[in-house]
Amino acid sequence: MTFKERVKKLWNYFTTYEKVWFFSIVGLSILFAFLFPEEETQGVNGGVIMALYLVDIFSNVACELLISKQSKYNFLVSLVVELTEIAICLVLSYRFATMASTLFFWIPIDIISFIQWNKHKDAEQEELTEVRRLTGWQEVLILTGIAVWTVGIGYLLTLIEYNGIFSGNPTLEVVSCYLDACCSAVGIANGLFILFRYREQWIAWYLCTLLETILNIMAGQWILLILKAGYFTNTTYGYIKWTKYIKSHEKKQVQAAKA
Repeated sequence: MTFKERVKKLWNYFTTYEKVWFFSIVGLSILFAFLFPEEETQGVNGGVIMALYLVDIFSNVACELLISKQSKYNFLVSLVVELTEIAICLVLSYRFATMASTLFFWIPIDIISFIQWNKHKDAEQEELTEVRRLTGWQEVLILTGIAVWTVGIGYLLTLIEYNGIFSGNPTLEVVSCYLDACCSAVGIANGLFILFRYREQWIAWYLCTLLETILNIMAGQWILLILKAGYFTNTTYGYIKWTKYIKSHEKKQVQAAKA
C-alpha cells in the first residue's frame, strides 16, 4: 500500500468516538500547556518538564485506545510511555516505587505480553486478541497481595531521604509514599492481567488512575489531570467492549458444545 492508503486505513481503524476522544485529550493538553506552563524544578527547565508531560499524554492515550481495541500493538506504544514516565520520575525526584516497577516490571512485561498476545489471535478477526475474565479466588489473592505490598513498600519508602517535589511537606511526603506503593502494586496487578488477557485489568487500571489523580493534585501537575479524565472515560469504554466480546464468545462456545 502507498503511504496515503496506510494513513487512510489507520484513520478508518478507529471509530468516530475513539477519534473524538483522542483529539479532545490531545487538544486540551496542548491548551493547558500554554495556560499553565511548568516552572523550573530541581534545576530542570519548565519547558523540558512540560514536553515530557505532553509526550506522556499523547503516548498514553494512543496506548489506551489500542488496548480497548484488543490490539497487541498497544505494547509497542507502551514502551514509549514507560521510558517517558521514568524520565519524569528522575527529573522530579519522586515516585521511586513507580519508577522501579516501570523499569523492572513494566518494560519486560510489555515485551512478553506482545509475544503472548500474538499467540492468541481471535479465530475470526486476526486484528483482535482473545480476552477472558478472572475467577473469584484469584481476585481475593490479588487484593491480599496489593494490601501487603502497599504497607511494606510504603513503609520502606518513608525511610528514604531525598530532595523531591514533596520534600518541603513531611505529611505529603509520607502520604505520597504509601499512595505510590499502592499505585505500583495495582499497576503490577494490571500488568499481569493484561499479560494473561483478563478483563479485570480495566478495574485495576481504574483504581490506578484514581491514585494517580490524587498524586497529580498533590504535586500540582494539573495538565496530567486531563489524561486522567480521559482514562476514566476510556476505561469504562474498554471494559464494556471486552465484556461484550467475552459474552459473545462464551455464547458461541456453548452453542458449539450443544451442536
